[in-house]
Amino acid sequence: MSYKRLWTALALVILLPLLTACPAATPVVVEKEVVVEKPVVETVVVEKEVVVEKEVVVTPTPAPKAPCPDRITICWTPPDITGVFRTATDYWELSAADAMKHGFKLVSLVSQAPTSHIAFGDQVAIIEDFVARGCDVIGISPIEVEVVIPAIKKANEAGIPVIIVNLLEPIAGVEVASYIGFDNTVAGRISGFAVVDYFGGPGVLGAGRKVDVKPDEYLDLAWWENLYKTITPEEKAAVKGRGAIIEGIAGGFFSRARLNGFHSIVDEFPGIEIVGTLPADWNREKGIKAAEDFMTANPPGTLDFIWAASNEMGLGAMLAAERAGRLEVAGEGPWSGKIAIFTNDVTPESADRVAEGKMIAETHHGFPEWGWYGTEFAVTMVCGGKVPQIFDIRPRTMYKENARLFYPHPALEPIDWETIMQGGSPRVE
Repeated sequence: MSYKRLWTALALVILLPLLTACPAATPVVVEKEVVVEKPVVETVVVEKEVVVEKEVVVTPTPAPKAPCPDRITICWTPPDITGVFRTATDYWELSAADAMKHGFKLVSLVSQAPTSHIAFGDQVAIIEDFVARGCDVIGISPIEVEVVIPAIKKANEAGIPVIIVNLLEPIAGVEVASYIGFDNTVAGRISGFAVVDYFGGPGVLGAGRKVDVKPDEYLDLAWWENLYKTITPEEKAAVKGRGAIIEGIAGGFFSRARLNGFHSIVDEFPGIEIVGTLPADWNREKGIKAAEDFMTANPPGTLDFIWAASNEMGLGAMLAAERAGRLEVAGEGPWSGKIAIFTNDVTPESADRVAEGKMIAETHHGFPEWGWYGTEFAVTMVCGGKVPQIFDIRPRTMYKENARLFYPHPALEPIDWETIMQGGSPRVE
């Protein structure tokens, strides 16, 4: 072998291991792989931060305070200042006092009424003033429904909840949080049944078939309707009487509804004759005058009864008949030749007169309930709770034997103020 070839071979022997080792010797690449791994380490750190954030979210927070404010102002406007609405106002106030007795700091009632039941503009102005004051809730017993609609709309625009009492029929075009009261047509029907009962039909009042009732039984519309499903043709023919009607504001919503209800019953009995109807604007003095006019037109022995569509007018009719020596007292009649008085509403004063027998029967409209539940519902809404949109107090018959169930101590449900204070709704499921 030549020296040239020998050195060439020797060089190959020396260089071959070096050439074959080159691919494995890549430290730069290894360093890049380490760099690639760094985001992985950073991702792990981010994941730990997310876990920490989740732990913060589930950490318990202190319970919120009760939602009721320290001061609640309820504003209330009845249609006049007579005994009927004084009774309702008394129970708005008694319910507010009951709330404070059970832990509320201050529940105050602002009450303002028109001077008379025909001062329409006055009640509108009162409601507008309540809106301007920023009352928490406004309670209204409307003089007439149509009259107060524009004022209710202003309360709606101001975000002030409105409670309507004295009717259940929804008012179109406005938002009303709750209606507390009764159906006025139903109340008129119940009064019609009382008159029919007294003048010969079955029931608890007069000369017809007597029905046993429990001392605290509600003589509501369902009770009367169930009873009169059993009336015989002979009993129906025996019902006889001549009477007159004293209505409220002629053509007004409440007067029409009560008259329609009353006629829907008595007109079914051919022996009942209505000799005339006069308005007295829900006023006692005007009720006296209307009764005197009826007695002048119908001499003694020719007029058996007067039905007045409200308590004030009924008390007026009673006074007029008593002064004329023509008032029939429970137990003397029927058909004594004197005048039996029937009416609607029920107040402490009229409960006394019914208990004395000076008025035969009166349909209860629930004035204590208006105020008692009115304040409850107002406070419930201010504290964030819900209230029934319709709350029917169920009108029913008061007569001599059950008059003391109504006054001086009407039975009212206790109010769950504790639940209300926590924002609950005890009367809404």
